[in-house]
Amino acid sequence: MYKKILVALENGPADETLVPHITALARRLGSELFLVHVADGFVARNFDQLKLTESDEMRADRRYLDDRAARLRGEGLVVGLELARGNPPTEILKSAIAHGCDLIAMASHGHKVIGDILFGSTIDKVRHNTSIPLLVVRAVSAG
Repeated sequence: MYKKILVALENGPADETLVPHITALARRLGSELFLVHVADGFVARNFDQLKLTESDEMRADRRYLDDRAARLRGEGLVVGLELARGNPPTEILKSAIAHGCDLIAMASHGHKVIGDILFGSTIDKVRHNTSIPLLVVRAVSAG
């Protein structure tokens, strides 16, 4: 059913809830995983226009993706990855389309209305701008 699943990673605690769900699904369906993290700091958002070099944050994000992919490959999964730069909802959707993903998986933090107004909701922006199915896993809070 789902041949290629885009897994939007944050490089944070929410990934520890999302990844086990998605790897179990991928094993059951024989799906390939495509890990995406969107670097969205100043350097990432202005990388091409200002001809910048990768920031320390971007290099750390790349190491995180490489390490996560290596662990999943070590478990026998087929895994691709991309460190995207810019606006997270836009880049997640561009990656899903460009890489032929037929499911997008994301973690939700469960913000209330005020949190979504203050922080915006990447999930809402993704879901309103795609016809690709979206799987949302509620992140387990650490407290």
